[in-house]
Amino acid sequence: MSEANVTGHVPFLTRLPLARDRPWMGYAVAVGLALLAWFVRWEIGEGLPPGFPFLTFFPAVIVTAFFFGLRPGIVCAALSGLAAWYFFIPPLNSFAVGFDTALALLFYVFIVAVEIALVNWMQAANRDLLIERRRSLDLAENRELLFQELQHRVGNNLQMVSSLIALQKRRLTDKAAISALDEASRRLGLVGRIHRQLYDPAGAQLSLAAYIDQISRDVIAASGRDNLTYAFEAQTDPALPADKAIPTALVVAEALNNAIEHGFGAGGGGHVVVTVAPIETGVEVTIADDGAGLPANFDVDASESLGLRIARTLAVSLGGRFSLAAAPVGRGTIARLEIELAQPEPPVLG
Repeated sequence: MSEANVTGHVPFLTRLPLARDRPWMGYAVAVGLALLAWFVRWEIGEGLPPGFPFLTFFPAVIVTAFFFGLRPGIVCAALSGLAAWYFFIPPLNSFAVGFDTALALLFYVFIVAVEIALVNWMQAANRDLLIERRRSLDLAENRELLFQELQHRVGNNLQMVSSLIALQKRRLTDKAAISALDEASRRLGLVGRIHRQLYDPAGAQLSLAAYIDQISRDVIAASGRDNLTYAFEAQTDPALPADKAIPTALVVAEALNNAIEHGFGAGGGGHVVVTVAPIETGVEVTIADDGAGLPANFDVDASESLGLRIARTLAVSLGGRFSLAAAPVGRGTIARLEIELAQPEPPVLG
């Protein structure tokens, strides 16, 4: 991976030192800042009390090392030290070495060495951080791609099994067996479609309202009925954990299919309203139709229908319940699915 690719989307500090592919620029800046520091110190002249020969050179060394790296920083430090030694440390205009001169030079070397070392350590840490950041991004991208591929493969495999079941039923003559295979094929196909939607590798939770609306539209579209009208109402929109997505979709799909097949009959039309509303323990999804309604004395708990038994079992796994009841006014049926969702903790008042 090239340096340009790594630094293209990172903060400025992680791009230091600058001009690593053009080192001559760093050395030119080092010489220029050393000359500028000398000029400023020369202009100040006697304006400073004795004992400050390196005052203007320290910033030049720091700036050079910070922006252009270790070697330009060392060059700037060396030039600055020589300039200060020759022009501003007695005896002036010479490189004579006495005890005081040696002590001053040692002090200067110690200070600039610490400055350059700290700057170099910071830049090395930033480079390591940048490498780890890019590695983490690459791993996250790979994980997302693999997760999406897994979900699509699971969905495709389920769709394939659904197609095989549909082919197998052609060899059967028993109506009950054909009907059972039709139901199994339909449910597998629905689970396959759901898996294609559950592709977030980070485990992000779904918008319940949007999810229910999409599933409802898919089921109605799959029925092939063009004489059904559909409405959706969301009075709440909590997050739906991923582990509850498939059971919720299956129960809603079962209730919608029940309304389409039994409420409206073969080829019949009507109106379906799906509502998501809050309840004390979580949320309630209702599927209301204006179809033929339920038979007299119908008891959903005693029903032998496989679909309704599956819906009741899945509802229990969601921490809720599934029920069917006649519409309170006029014709039709209302299916209710209660889903238990964790309630947010109330804020702590100080």
